[in-house]
Amino acid sequence: MNDKREKRLNSEFQKEIYNILKNKVKDPDICEMFSISEVDVTNDLKHAKVYVSIFSGSDASKKRTFDAICASAKTVRSELGRVMRIRTVPELHFMPDTSTEYGMKIDKILSTLTYSDNMPDDEDI
Repeated sequence: MNDKREKRLNSEFQKEIYNILKNKVKDPDICEMFSISEVDVTNDLKHAKVYVSIFSGSDASKKRTFDAICASAKTVRSELGRVMRIRTVPELHFMPDTSTEYGMKIDKILSTLTYSDNMPDDEDI
């Protein structure tokens, strides 16, 4: 599959999966704010990794929301087939997106570093 088509499909899947989860899946456990940050479909369209970011203060409600999203994978897949009208609808594998937590960790590490003007010159080394 060419790169342009792959990017377009990933973007379209990302948008449609979010819309389906937000508007058509009626699970009360999906109670936290979430976003589909990325979708990565394989070349043969058999599998798709769906990265989900969940914005919540408590880890328990994050886990409950993520588990409910994972449980709705078959429903989302069948609805994707209707909405997108493609021959092969990939099997969805939901993955937690931890990039924001990782970014916050790196920011915290960088904020502890201090810059010193007393760096040795090249001559001193």
